[in-house]
Amino acid sequence: MIPGGGQPNMQQLLQQAQKMQQDLARAQEELAQTEVEGQAGGGLVTATVTGAGELRALQIDPKAVDPEDTETLADLVVAAVHAANENAQNLQQEKLGPLAQGMGGGIPGLPF
Repeated sequence: MIPGGGQPNMQQLLQQAQKMQQDLARAQEELAQTEVEGQAGGGLVTATVTGAGELRALQIDPKAVDPEDTETLADLVVAAVHAANENAQNLQQEKLGPLAQGMGGGIPGLPF
């Protein structure tokens, strides 16, 4: 509800929506450029992903490479990538969470 019972200013609502859209695009671009890491095996395997979840690098310590046990290495790689993606999701929540909250209830006069 608008105080005083008046109608919302459509121009103002449009400007607010455009600003939120620009802020969201800016935050998404920042996420795409920001890198986070995840590790497994006490740092034997490190995965680097962007805040958007794109795998950029994978580092494997030679100590982790045992030709007789490639399953353990594969498990370490999966765990490191999983940890990196979890860190990317946390970063997304940190950067995009406030913007998403602004879309729901942040525009006066709209019920959402």
